[in-house]
Amino acid sequence: MARLNWAAEPWTDAEPLECAMVVPDVADTATFTFRAPSGAWFDYQPGQFVTLDLPVPGGNVQRTYTISSSPSRPLSISVTVKAQRDSVGTRWMLDHLRPGMRLKAYGPSGIFSFHRHPARKYLFISAGSGITPMMSMTTWAWDSGEMPDITFVHAARRPSDIIFRERLEQFANRVPGLQLRFTVEEPDPFRAWPGYLGRLNQIMLGLMAPDYLEREVFCCGPEPFMQGVRDMLNALGYDMARYHQESFGAPVKTEAEAPVLADVTPAEGAAAEIAFTLSGRTVPCGETDTVLAVAKRAGLNIPSGCTFGLCGTCRVRKTEGEVHMVHNGGISEEDVAEGWILACCSHPMGKVAVEV
Repeated sequence: MARLNWAAEPWTDAEPLECAMVVPDVADTATFTFRAPSGAWFDYQPGQFVTLDLPVPGGNVQRTYTISSSPSRPLSISVTVKAQRDSVGTRWMLDHLRPGMRLKAYGPSGIFSFHRHPARKYLFISAGSGITPMMSMTTWAWDSGEMPDITFVHAARRPSDIIFRERLEQFANRVPGLQLRFTVEEPDPFRAWPGYLGRLNQIMLGLMAPDYLEREVFCCGPEPFMQGVRDMLNALGYDMARYHQESFGAPVKTEAEAPVLADVTPAEGAAAEIAFTLSGRTVPCGETDTVLAVAKRAGLNIPSGCTFGLCGTCRVRKTEGEVHMVHNGGISEEDVAEGWILACCSHPMGKVAVEV
């Protein structure tokens, strides 16, 4: 049994990591646990990442993985990896990395941690393997003995793709401060799914965390997912100074490297213009106006229902310009790619033409 050597120093990347355990999770996913051969212990912030030097055929590659374990358990360090279709390093790990093998590693590094942003209430939002830093932070909160108020929102393709589901449910079953909210694109065949179904949207978020405006938000997942979350929060009036994100594609090491999130949003007082091509009308407006509202003021009829991007009744084709649209599932990505918009939740960004 491994023992913590209190005389030892904290692990540094001058020493290799030795694989101690491999635990399969969902499909093409496993947790690799490492220890220091010297008995050194691990000191890092929950949510940080480590870079592994992997001896793949053709030459070593370096891959960065968020640490899924917690520094409250310092005897070892773990990463949970999921292979994608084009994975090289992760595929090698799943196929070849076994206990006893040693790897060169660099880190830990990163600024994505709730230790840097203490708050009374948190909202964790993740998708796919973006769940790993959230797992590290949640485990730290559990081990601290003072579980804070965390609403944990996670999106996956199917229930069987939710990494750490059983462990998170075990935590949540024992403390009132952790609320789990899962949404999936489709249920597993022949298995009932009582949770949310569909892509995360504003309506879901309001149901999952009615007090989201009071929470410090941490988000991790594919860039399109995080862009969607930012669009939702911006549209809902959230204070984005309290929003923090980490892409599992390109984790950030220092504050200086953090990208500026210059999201395009409708600006108060900015002028815009909508040309209703079938009616031969061009109407000046502001960026904060919706296409539907401008049409109604001009005496034009666009059939509508819910007025918040859910029913899809107000779908119209855009033929020119750009709009800022944050919908709640009332239009498909295929329709958007073909130029369709929902008039009730589309804001003109400059000059726009629609077939009305």
